[in-house]
Amino acid sequence: MAPLDSVNSHNAPVAGKILWDVDTQADFMEPSGKLYVPGAKDVAPAMERLVDAARAACVTHVASADDHELNDPEISATPDLQSTFPPHCLRGTRGAEKILETKQRDPLPLSLAPYPPGLIPPLVAGRREILLLKKSFDVFTNPNTEALLAALAPEEIVVFGVATDVCNNAAILGFLQRGLRVSFVEDASRGLDEARTTACTTVWRDRGVTFTTTEEVVASRLRDSLPPADETREWSGTGSTTPLISPRRGFRSPSSRSSS
Repeated sequence: MAPLDSVNSHNAPVAGKILWDVDTQADFMEPSGKLYVPGAKDVAPAMERLVDAARAACVTHVASADDHELNDPEISATPDLQSTFPPHCLRGTRGAEKILETKQRDPLPLSLAPYPPGLIPPLVAGRREILLLKKSFDVFTNPNTEALLAALAPEEIVVFGVATDVCNNAAILGFLQRGLRVSFVEDASRGLDEARTTACTTVWRDRGVTFTTTEEVVASRLRDSLPPADETREWSGTGSTTPLISPRRGFRSPSSRSSS
């Protein structure tokens, strides 16, 4: 693992692929959590490998995270575990924190306060770690998600996290609606309900999502994001090189997609 002070100060993010980390927070990931996803603890080492590989390859790491308060519409004393859930990931609690294996080192947080879309590109420029906060299982309820995707315009989004049948599903369906290419890291994700998880992944396959493994991502998918040697430059005074950011492409908003 690279030293803490070597990240972000010398390395700019690489255009192309991004790693999308869904809600890897203590309340979901640890057996003592308020809404533990069965088997999540077992896949934490795989998640760590993905995050470390993205860091080594200077691939942008976008993480979503629940930031709940007790009066949020999703929180219920009688949850149906589909659209309402018991109290979890409450702001300021241990359960809301990301687990150590996926913890970002210097993230840019994007809260529910909407930025004018034109401010997002300069805001995220040069930032490899971005944290999207949300009060619903659907990351697209954060008003800045759309503008962030437009700014990053990824050629491929590599998705992992929890829960497959809830937050992962909402994110992936949102990406597909926007015409984005998606890869799902199956062995670094877990769902709440087995039957519902199977139903979700069946829909994803039918809609063209690529199913992959941590080993494949680490060995090739993220490594392939590194540019040729002649597309790097030396940072003054550091002696290290960092990829130049290439023009980004591939994002279509739902409105532009429907009109095309």
